[in-house]
Amino acid sequence: MLPVVVGLLLIQQRVPAQSLSYTKGQNVAPAYEGWEQGPDGTKYFLFGYMNRNWEEEIDVPVGPDNGFNVGGADQGQPTHFLPRRNRFVFKVRVPNGFSDKDELIWTLTTHGKTEKAYASLRYDYVVDDVVKASETGALGAGTSSPEVRSNKPPAVTVEEVKARSVKIGEPLTLVAEVKDDGIPKPRDLSRVAAAQARAAAQATGGAAAPPRNPAMSPPTRITVGKNLGLHVSWFVYRGAGKVTFDPPQVKAWEDTRAGANSPWAPLWAAPKLPADGRLEVRVTFDDPGTYVLRCRADDGALVADEDVTIVVKP
Repeated sequence: MLPVVVGLLLIQQRVPAQSLSYTKGQNVAPAYEGWEQGPDGTKYFLFGYMNRNWEEEIDVPVGPDNGFNVGGADQGQPTHFLPRRNRFVFKVRVPNGFSDKDELIWTLTTHGKTEKAYASLRYDYVVDDVVKASETGALGAGTSSPEVRSNKPPAVTVEEVKARSVKIGEPLTLVAEVKDDGIPKPRDLSRVAAAQARAAAQATGGAAAPPRNPAMSPPTRITVGKNLGLHVSWFVYRGAGKVTFDPPQVKAWEDTRAGANSPWAPLWAAPKLPADGRLEVRVTFDDPGTYVLRCRADDGALVADEDVTIVVKP
């Protein structure tokens, strides 16, 4: 019996290690998401990343630890990395003369570990808006519809900032205006729950069960799920230091924990936007430096970004 018991103990020790999650101390892995072609024929490589931490936000300046092998180290990549999975964060114009055998390599070193993302023009890496909506969780894998295919990204404009430099602790007000085509429409969770209850009753021949909130049900697909609805998020794209946004912003990263202010969290619903689409946020910096703040308009499936650079002085 002893060898059997020892074997079971070894199995019990190995399995939990495969499913551990961390708040800090883990590295960030760069990710190549695919390539797309613009209306004018210009091709772009799309990149994102996976920060393996749930809380730690990591800063890596452009250079040997955060750079590219072609076209210079700085290709518009982030230097401030939000937690967990962040998809389609930035794009890089494909260098002239690139063939499907060439590679653009993003190298990222964090917590002493170096990882690389290899971008190529292989045809099976082509991305369009439907692929983006599916990958970010707005669609189930392999699903589509005429409405989804007609969806256009929202448009976001940041009003000109009166002062591009502020002092530590001095509030800065930023105003964004967002417009959208209203597609995709947010899901009515109560109707989904009622339909599920009717289907269950028909299958069993009994009375309809009380509607159940589908957000509290186990996942029914292997892809990430995202709640739909137009919203705006401000976050730090570049800059090492503490930045406070008032009001607190909807998270732009995939926080799937219940109660999180994130489109990927159960029970989350998009906040109601003003009729004129104008939203204000007050930003305060605790540390000096140069910051790039990103304003993201997200309709649940597609996004639009605009950046603002602020110099913070002591």
